[in-house]
Amino acid sequence: MSSWVNYFWKKAPFVRLLTSFMTGIVLQWNCQMAVGIWWSILGVCIVAVIFFFYMPLSQRYKLGFFNGLTLLISFVSIGGLLTWYTDIRHSSNWAGHYYRQTNYVVATVDETLVEKPKSFKANASIRHLVENGKVFTVQGKIILYFKKDSLPPLIVYGSQIIFNKPLQEIKNSGNPGGFDYKRYSLFRGITHQVYLKPGEFTCLASTNKKWLNSFLIATRDKVLRILRTNINGDKEVGLAEALLIGYKDDLDKTLVQSYTNTGVVHIIAISGLHLGLIYWLLLLLLKPLPRRNSAKWLRPIIVILGLWVFSLLAGAQPSILRSAIMLSCIVLGENLSQKTSIYNTLALSAFILLCCNPYWLWDVGFQLSYSAVLSIIIFMQPIYNLYYTKNRLLDLFWKLNAVTIAAQLLTLPVSIYHFHQYPTYFLLSNFVAVPLSSLILLGEIFLCAVSFFPSIALLTGDILHWLIWLMNGYVERVGSLAYSLWDGLQINIAQVILLYLVLAGTTYWFFEKKKPGFQLGLVALFFFFLLRVISFWQADRQQKIIVYNVPQHSAIDFINGCHFLFMGDSTLVENDFARNFHLSPSRTLQRVRTGASLKNLIADNKYVSFGSKNIVVLDSDIFFSSSVAKHQIDVLIVSKNPRVYISQLTASFTIKQVVFDGSVAAGRLKYWKKDCDSLHIPYHDVVEKGAFVMNLN
Repeated sequence: MSSWVNYFWKKAPFVRLLTSFMTGIVLQWNCQMAVGIWWSILGVCIVAVIFFFYMPLSQRYKLGFFNGLTLLISFVSIGGLLTWYTDIRHSSNWAGHYYRQTNYVVATVDETLVEKPKSFKANASIRHLVENGKVFTVQGKIILYFKKDSLPPLIVYGSQIIFNKPLQEIKNSGNPGGFDYKRYSLFRGITHQVYLKPGEFTCLASTNKKWLNSFLIATRDKVLRILRTNINGDKEVGLAEALLIGYKDDLDKTLVQSYTNTGVVHIIAISGLHLGLIYWLLLLLLKPLPRRNSAKWLRPIIVILGLWVFSLLAGAQPSILRSAIMLSCIVLGENLSQKTSIYNTLALSAFILLCCNPYWLWDVGFQLSYSAVLSIIIFMQPIYNLYYTKNRLLDLFWKLNAVTIAAQLLTLPVSIYHFHQYPTYFLLSNFVAVPLSSLILLGEIFLCAVSFFPSIALLTGDILHWLIWLMNGYVERVGSLAYSLWDGLQINIAQVILLYLVLAGTTYWFFEKKKPGFQLGLVALFFFFLLRVISFWQADRQQKIIVYNVPQHSAIDFINGCHFLFMGDSTLVENDFARNFHLSPSRTLQRVRTGASLKNLIADNKYVSFGSKNIVVLDSDIFFSSSVAKHQIDVLIVSKNPRVYISQLTASFTIKQVVFDGSVAAGRLKYWKKDCDSLHIPYHDVVEKGAFVMNLN
C-alpha cells in the first residue's frame, strides 16, 4: 500500500467512517427502506463485534478485516436510521397523519415576516389541530403567506394564529430540469403551505417564543437597522446585509446573477472565508491575554464562543456551521497539544453536521464548501510551488491566485452539475472581490461596534458604501465582458463521478508517480466523453413538445434536434429571472438552443403542424361551423380564458388530448375538466401534474 493511501487509512479513520455513514444516508433516501431492516443490520453488527472481542487473540488477528468491515456496515445502518428518523413523515405525531380540511390549525410563526411582491411570508410550526372541540397536539412545519394589504402589525416571531383554511401540499412545477422545491422543503421539515386573506385567521393572545431565537432575531434586526441607517443605496445595503449576517431578502436579483456568472457568489453565501476572518480577528483581539495556566482555557473558550455566536447570527447555514465545527476542533486540538490530521478534522466536522441533519448532504452550499476546503488542502501548495518569486507583492498575488485555482478543481464537477455554467474569468473576479469583500466585512463589524457614535458610524457607512459600490461595479463589468460565462453545460451524476475519478487518478499519479493513477484518469476521461457523445447524439435525434407549468403564463417549446421554437407570452422571453427559472433548466437539459425556424414545423395562427402531429393552441374565442368530415387534433392546448365549450369543439374536431396550461383561469378549468370526463377525452393540467411533455419519436 502506498504511503499516501496508508496515510488516509491510518491517520484519518473518520474519512472511512464518514463514507460509510453517507452511504447509509443515500441508500435510505433513494430506497426508502423500512426502519426494521436498519435495526436488524445494526443489531447483527453489534453482536458480531461483541463476539469478535471474546475470540482468542490469534483468531482476532486473522479476522481483523471482517471486524473493520462490520464496523463500516454498522455506520451505514446508523446513517440509514438517522435519515429515517429525521424524515418528519415518519413521526407518529406528524400533522399530516391527522389533518383534515375541516380542522382548525393552530400555528406558531417561527421567524420574522419576509416581504414579497404581493404578500408576506413566514415559516411556521403546527402545534395543534382542533376538530369538533377536541384539541390534538401534533408537529409539522408549513409556509404561511399573508395578503400584503391586510397584514396586522401584531404578527411577529412567536405569534400564534388559528385558521380553518385548507392546507396545500407543496408541489414542484414539474418542468423538466426544474428545481426540486418539494424535496428542498421536505429536507427542512416543511410539507404544506397556505395563503391567508383578511378574516381567514385570528391572532391568539398567547405567544410561543424561545429565548435563544428571540435574542438572535432581535440582534439580527438591530444589525439590519444599523446597516440600513448608515449605508446608502439599495444594492449596497442588500449586499452588506448578505455579507455580514447572510440576510438575502434585500439582494438585487441582477446583482446576484452577476456574482454567480463571475464565480464570486461564495462572497454572498456566508462561508469559511467569513468565519476565517472572524477567527483571525478574535485571535488578534485576544493576543494581549496572558498565557499563564490560570488563563489557559480563557482564550479558546472566547474564540469558540465568538465563532458560534457569529454562526448563529448568520443563520446557521451548513457552510458556516462546517467552518465553525472545524475551527472549533482546531482550537481545541491546539490547546490540547494534539497534532491531528486536517482530513480527519474535516471528516469529523462533516460527520457531526450530518448527525444534526443528514439531509444537508444534498445542500449545494454544504457540497461546495467541503469540496473547496478539501481542494485547497490538497492542491494549493503544489500549485503555489509551480512559481517562485522574491517580490513580496507578486508572491502575495500568486498565492491568492493559487488558492482560487486550487478551490476550483474539486468544486468544478459539483458546480457544473448544479448550475450548468462555468465562469471563465473567475481568477480576474476573485483577485479583486475576495480581498475587497474581506475589507468590507471587517468594516461592517467596526460599524456595528461604533454605531453608538452617529458621526463615526455615518463616516464608516459612507466608506463602506463606496467600497461595496466599487466591488459591485467591478463584478458587473467583468460579467459583461465577452465570453465571461460558459453556460448551457449539462452533466449527470455518472459524469460527476467520472470527473472525480479523473481528478483522483491524475492526483495520485502526480503525487506518487504511479502509472495506475494515470491509467485510471484516462479510462475515466474516456467514459466521460463517451457518455457526453451519446447524450449529444440522443439530443440531435429528439423531437418533442413541452407545455410548461408557469403560473399565470403560457409557455410552449417545440423541440426538433438541438433547436427549439418558443410560443407563449413575450414577458417570459424579456424577463431574465423568469426565463432562467422556468424555461432555461429544461432547455439546458434537452441541450437545445433557439432556432429561427424548425424542420417539420408549420405554424398558422392557432394551428401548428409539427412532425406527424396536429396541434391547436386555443387562447382566445373561436367561431366555427360544424362539418360532416371531422378534422383530427392530436393535442389541444387551452390557454388563458377563451369562451368555448369542449363539447362544441368535438362537433367539428376529433380531439385526442387536451392540455391546460398555467394561464388558464381556475373557475373555467373545472367545467372544462368535466366536459373532458364526460366526452372521455384525456386531459393534462400542468398546474396539477407538472409540465406536459410529448415525445414524437
